[in-house]
Amino acid sequence: MPNLTAQLLPLEESHLLKAIRSDRHRLDALLHESFTEIGASGKTHTREDTLNSLPTESPATHTLAEFQARQLSPDIALTTYTTTRTDSATSETIHARRSSIWIRNKSSWQLIFHQGTPT
Repeated sequence: MPNLTAQLLPLEESHLLKAIRSDRHRLDALLHESFTEIGASGKTHTREDTLNSLPTESPATHTLAEFQARQLSPDIALTTYTTTRTDSATSETIHARRSSIWIRNKSSWQLIFHQGTPT
């Protein structure tokens, strides 16, 4: 099996990019049908919430660091990392600790759970 970090780091980085976040078709492929997220506010977001809200989000630059990937089972993995987000409209900088659970379907990984906690 190829290195887990080599498989999942590009996927984590991709969903931080405005080009992916604003493309419902690409998000649809990335998010598992049972996807949920616990946002920084503590509110739970469904897959449909995410597909509807990310494309309308204000542009921001995300920097990812301290990435780790851990295999939980042959088809489930946990990733953890930190992000620094700079909002281009307000220049506000927000730091967060993030975790994701990925599930492998056929030959690709899909995001099934994500949580971001402000630090």
